[in-house]
Amino acid sequence: MQDPRIHRLAQTLVRYSVGVRPGDKVVLSCQGSIVAAVPMLTELFREVVRAGGHPHVILGQTGTEEWGHFFFADATDEQLAYVDPTMDLVARAFDCDITILSSQNTRSLAAVDGARRSARKRAYKEVMGTYLDRAAKGDLRWVVAGIPTPAYAQEAQMSLPDYEDLFFSAVYADTEDPVAEWKAMEETNRRIIDCLMGARSIRVKGPDVELSFSVEGRAFVSDHGHFNMPDGEIFTGPVEDTLEGSLRSTFPTVFADTAYGEISLEFEHGKVVSAKAESNQDKLTALLDTDEGSRRVGEFGIGTNDGINRFTGNILFDEKMAGTVHFALGHGYPETGSTNDSAIHCDLLCDMRDHGRLIVDGTVRYDSGQFLPSP
Repeated sequence: MQDPRIHRLAQTLVRYSVGVRPGDKVVLSCQGSIVAAVPMLTELFREVVRAGGHPHVILGQTGTEEWGHFFFADATDEQLAYVDPTMDLVARAFDCDITILSSQNTRSLAAVDGARRSARKRAYKEVMGTYLDRAAKGDLRWVVAGIPTPAYAQEAQMSLPDYEDLFFSAVYADTEDPVAEWKAMEETNRRIIDCLMGARSIRVKGPDVELSFSVEGRAFVSDHGHFNMPDGEIFTGPVEDTLEGSLRSTFPTVFADTAYGEISLEFEHGKVVSAKAESNQDKLTALLDTDEGSRRVGEFGIGTNDGINRFTGNILFDEKMAGTVHFALGHGYPETGSTNDSAIHCDLLCDMRDHGRLIVDGTVRYDSGQFLPSP
């Protein structure tokens, strides 16, 4: 018998996260193991049809771990620069995009040369720009959802059943009405955004971070089940040339299957001027040299999901943890006002629960992982 939580999650993704309407063109895809993703893709396909949409299941050139390994091992420079027209069509013409993350090996591409990976990301920079611009206008609704696999459970140092319970609780699929829970989170996030609206500057001060930056003219956006699963954050785009200070990721950083350990960065005039990783320093350097925007921060986010109470090694999951903040190197989201353009988006996570503070326009508004009541 299939886990009923899979069915509830599929319903939430189709009916709530992207809100499929009759006639919508909907792409369904997976990154990782096709076999692991089939139960969820099947439920998603059924729900899209029931909602009146047109489901299209696609698998890109590097859409699975096995294909990705062979592609990066053997592709010529011309092939690395080739843009799959299907991906371009999705970015330009589809209404909804649901991507399932179903890794069976979270390090399958760890040995890929950083320069080759950067070349591939640069090839898709224009496609990603079109995608994000349409998303910011509401013309393209998207969501990325992880599903429990043995690899993710192992990364979290948990048994698969325990990880499944943690995951499905974090997405409210273990409740009778997940959408009601997401709407309750929306109200909580909105109250916080009301307190931040119109802010000019933020100083982030904690055990692992001492950074200040401007957010003047920038918008704060609530994630409450529409973009990621699990979800639960508030984010904005710092003014690009204003970051000053330093940070060290509290938890090990993994990006594109490469483990860097803790990363330490120093910023001047918004740009990374020093970067150190516990491992794979050469790949971190290559990542930062991807393009002009890769040394600047495109996103500052604040986790608000109380159902995530432990580090799992999966940034999609961990960045939503209540009591943490994250900074993303690279591309910013146009809906926040960010103008940082890059082929990468790499999140670094800082724990704020031990006397971490957010000082907004000179006033402490967040202390030890909790927002304070409005004065």
